[in-house]
Parts: sequence; structure tokens; C-alpha cells
Amino acid sequence: MAKDKTIYTCHACGGTTPRWLGKCPNCGAWNSLIETVPDSASGGKNRLSAPQGYAGLANAQPVTPLAAIEAQDVARTPSGIEELDRVLGGGVVEGGVVLIGGDPGIGKSTLLLQAMDALQRAGLPTLYVTGEESGAQVAMRSRRLGIDGSQVNLLAEIQLEKILATVEATQPAVVVIDSIQTVYSDQLTSAPGSVAQVRECAAHLTRMAKSTGVTVILVGHVTKEGALAGPRVLEHMVDTVLYFEGDTHSPHRLVRAIKNRFGAVNEIGVFAMTEKGLKGVSNPSAIFLSQHTEPVPGSCVLVTLEGTRPLLVEIQALVDGGGPSPRRLSVGLDKDRLAMLLAVLNRHAGVACADQDVFVNAVGGVRIGEPAADLAVMLSITSSLRGKALPKGFIAFGEVGLAGEVRPAPRGQDRLKEAAKLGFTVAVVPKANAPKKAIAGLKIHTVERVDEAMQIVRGLE
Repeated sequence: MAKDKTIYTCHACGGTTPRWLGKCPNCGAWNSLIETVPDSASGGKNRLSAPQGYAGLANAQPVTPLAAIEAQDVARTPSGIEELDRVLGGGVVEGGVVLIGGDPGIGKSTLLLQAMDALQRAGLPTLYVTGEESGAQVAMRSRRLGIDGSQVNLLAEIQLEKILATVEATQPAVVVIDSIQTVYSDQLTSAPGSVAQVRECAAHLTRMAKSTGVTVILVGHVTKEGALAGPRVLEHMVDTVLYFEGDTHSPHRLVRAIKNRFGAVNEIGVFAMTEKGLKGVSNPSAIFLSQHTEPVPGSCVLVTLEGTRPLLVEIQALVDGGGPSPRRLSVGLDKDRLAMLLAVLNRHAGVACADQDVFVNAVGGVRIGEPAADLAVMLSITSSLRGKALPKGFIAFGEVGLAGEVRPAPRGQDRLKEAAKLGFTVAVVPKANAPKKAIAGLKIHTVERVDEAMQIVRGLE
């Protein structure tokens, strides 16, 4: 009996090779090739028999000038969970496809079950398709979350054709597929979770959403590196990509929008995991600020932006005597940028840390990617090195360049208003971010260079 021919498919990009390689020749990923059986071509369907076959397709869809198309705002339906609506851009969109990924046990299924129940109680027919759990397990979770008498329709199925038939028969407004890696199609011979199955099933569900107006929410697995499992084309197909972040040992969770065709990207929603499920946090800045009764050395509060939301985050630094090879460690901040800021401090502000261990941490487990944190990081390092705390109610933000200049941060006015609203009284900001009108209760010092910021801080002590 002849052995079936096999190929090797990259689970990162979907590329194929006839033999196994350590590195994918298409995308360069290591150890990403998986042995699969190629799907046999189906007797020529979807192929044109002759070049003249294109002529019959020319008028299938009319060509319309862009200016003649009426632009309409998409209608949104609130999910009943305010923080989730914020990340989605205001609510679920008719015909939209959302992909949400996260580590196992982080709370993806819990959040979606709560959202589906809220949508159903608002009058929308819903369908929850589970491929990883039985109906009894989902029902047990709903009882544990305090969702009594829920009328959310549940389907325990992993075959794509049966799922599509059920959607057509029940006509729901919102469908959750938990998870896309468990769904398979009979048209393919590969196993569920393979690159071909994930790509094909996601494509069918996306086409169904666009043609019928049903909102589809896909739950996706993540790899050990934290990226969404399956081909990268999966993220390109959908309208919105959400990442569930957080430490399973911490009660707080962040839902971050990486891609959103209907709203702002890099928007975040903050949740707290309780016995009754995930609850939205109305004032997330309180999570990222440590509870000091009095100011302590090495602490500086930063106003950062996450999407459209200004957040106050405490930056903590510890400078301690090092050895011949001092350590540079940052949590929540770019370690390479930390090394650059230490060099700028030495050259342009006269603060030498070459023989010191420097540790920097963003409180609350938040990750800060914007350069507006530079000034706060440098002030916290200087405060720890000198052993003197910054004034009470002090905030700072601004990007620092290699020449020692302090550059403006985007939406500086919103940052300052958020700080004043939470009771902060003193701010050191770039000169270009100076507000046109005074902000009540907030004294603002503007600077153009790092050494000016250091002098102002010493004058405030």
C-alpha cells in the first residue's frame, strides 16, 4: 500500500515545503513546520475553462465612483459591559467579525458569556457555540457567575457545516465561536486546529457574517510567545482583534484592541476578576498607582495614553550599588530605551549611574510603549539616586531625545486635565504641551531640556 504523500505547513504563515526544515523559508519562523496531508484538488470547480470565461464576469458587480457611494456611520449595539464597549469602539457592529485571544484561564469565555447574556437580555437573539466544553460545563459556569435564567442559546458542536446550518435556522444576531481552533470542515482532510482548517473555517464564518449581518466573535488560542495561534491571515480576515492580557495571579485583566476597523486601536478596557465574573473598573488609574501615605524616593507618576484614554501610572525606580557589571532591568518598559535614557542623564544632566544597578518598574503590570514616559523615568531614577522624594501630587511626561531636549507628547491637554481631575497639583511637561488656559488646581512647569527639569525638581523639594 502506497504511503500518502505529506507536506510540511508553517503554522505561522501557512507556507508549505515538501520536506521538514528547521526554519520556514517563507517567513523565517523557527520550528514552525508541521507535517500535514495535502488536500486533493476538487475536479476543477471554481476554475475557468477558457480565458474567454472572464467576459461573463465583467458586469457581475457595477463599478461605482467613490464620491457616489453614500457614507453611513455603522450602527452599534452596546454589549452591556462598558469596558468591553470602549475597546470595541462603542459596541458590537452588525456583520462585524471580532477575534479575541489570550492565555488559557485568563477569562475569555467568562467575559463572552457575560456579554452574550447582557445582549440577550437587551432583546438580541444570541448563539454560543462551544467546541472545548460540554453544555453542562458552560451551564455550570453561568450558575457560578450568578447568571440565572439565561436564555442564551447554546450549541456544542465543532463541525463547520452544522454550525452554519444552525445559524441559518435560528437567525441569531450575535454568534460566539469558542474556539476557532476546534472547528473543522468536512471539505478538508486535515485535523482541527491545522493551518488549513483555521483559515478555511474563519473564511466561511467571515463570509457568512458579511452576507447575513450576523456579528461573529471568534475565540483564538495563543502560542507560547503570546501571539495568536494559526496563520497570520486570520488576523487580516477579521474586523477587530482583541488581546486579553494580565497575570493569572492578579485579579486585574486588560483587554487591548490591536486592530479595529470600527474604532480606535490600542484602546484598553480594564476588568477585575471577582467571584461573579469580570467587572469593569471605572477608575483604572487607581490600579496603577501605589498606595503611599507620603511620597517616597524613586517614585514618579506619569500620564500615559492607551488609545483615547489617559491613564495615570506610577513609575518606580531603584538605584543601588552595583558591581563591575551593573544590571539594567525594566518591567513594563523597553530595556533598550532605559539604557539610552541613562546615557542621556549622564551626558546632559550630570547624573552618573554607570556603576549602579538600575531597576525600573511600571506599577500594576501595565506595559508602556510610548516615549512620553521618558521624562518620568529619568526623574524617578534621579530621585532614587539622590534619596529624595518628588513633591506630593507631582506628575511628569515628555519624550527625551539624545541631545537632551524634551519633546512634546500627543494630546498633552487631555493628560493634564486627567491629572488635575485626580487631585495632582504640580506638573513638569514639555514647553510645547503648555495649555493655552490655566487648569484649575494644577501648577504647570514647562521645560525644553532635561537639565531644566532637574533644576525645577530641586527647587520644588
